[in-house]
Amino acid sequence: MYDKKYFVYILTNKNNKVLYIGITSNLLGRIFQHKEQATKGFTSRYNVDKLVYYEIYEDVYEAISREKQLKSGSRQKKIDLVNNFNKQWEDLYNKL
Repeated sequence: MYDKKYFVYILTNKNNKVLYIGITSNLLGRIFQHKEQATKGFTSRYNVDKLVYYEIYEDVYEAISREKQLKSGSRQKKIDLVNNFNKQWEDLYNKL
């Protein structure tokens, strides 16, 4: 049986000034869509396409809960999370 994975992720722009939190079941494909600005909205408006953080879940409800928790947290908590996971704030897309 195929085990589906869910990803909660944080994107930023090239200057690491804007933070965006999302959820997907296809991280590689979703980040590609952000990079191609396939959907008009926040991420295309602010050129937010650099993957700097992600978590993996097997339960969609846990992933949704975590996404909401991260979105409601302070900007500093999000920055600390990225710093602990990806100190250089490098784009992790090519490492997926």
